[in-house]
Amino acid sequence: MTRFAAFLFLTMLMSSAAQAQLIVAHRGASHDAPENTLAAFKLAWEQGADAIEGDFHLTKDGQIICIHDGDTKRVAGVDLKVAQTTMEELRKLDVGSWKDKKFAVERMPTLKEVLAIVPAKKQIFIEIKCGAAIVPVMKKDLEACGLKPEQMVVISFNEDVIAAVKKQLPGMKAHWLTGYKQDKETKAWKPTHEQVLATLARIDADGLDTNAHETVTEAFVKSVRDAKLEFHCWTVDDPKVAQRFIALGVDSITTNRPAWLREQLSLKRGAAVAP
Repeated sequence: MTRFAAFLFLTMLMSSAAQAQLIVAHRGASHDAPENTLAAFKLAWEQGADAIEGDFHLTKDGQIICIHDGDTKRVAGVDLKVAQTTMEELRKLDVGSWKDKKFAVERMPTLKEVLAIVPAKKQIFIEIKCGAAIVPVMKKDLEACGLKPEQMVVISFNEDVIAAVKKQLPGMKAHWLTGYKQDKETKAWKPTHEQVLATLARIDADGLDTNAHETVTEAFVKSVRDAKLEFHCWTVDDPKVAQRFIALGVDSITTNRPAWLREQLSLKRGAAVAP
């Protein structure tokens, strides 16, 4: 094999491996558009994201709305508690101007509206930011949306939410989210790998969606895989961190910059095999 042929073979091999990791747009293409708005989600599709991730709460009148925080102060400048406010009241708020005046028309979308713009063969990661009371309401929306079950994944830090999804929507994938905190005295990170695996088993999760943290090791990932669970990570805007998790065999990488991160990874792969 000539040197050029070897270069082409390696390039094709690495490009193929790159496609195995889905690029998930965190709150939409939130680097360029206001998070958790239809503008951000539509831009994510334009930027070639494989999936979008959005955050959802239950309103006072029992409807599902897309917003990360439990209140509206950060994105709307008006301090309302989502759980204590009706959908109609929340939908009056401008949640785009904080990013740029051109987004002044943006309003908080409903779960139904976000589901409606997911293209065929694309996915949505539905992060639940409240308690398990949202699950029966969400079940109705998911069953009526027309998307295939494999296009939708529910994710949450709340163990009760994941357990409820697996009971009420047994055909739906549900992944437990976790980050890590360091003990000031012992310097140990919690939860431990053993605690994470125990939680995943207890709540019958289909996978782990972990902070892209230094404590995530090859041995830990092997333990997750040995348990026949999926392995995803968030939120990565650094190509070096993304490369490390690709090497670990991550199923998806959540990022605020889907197009940019994919481009940077492609450039780095090209540089790595250049003759």
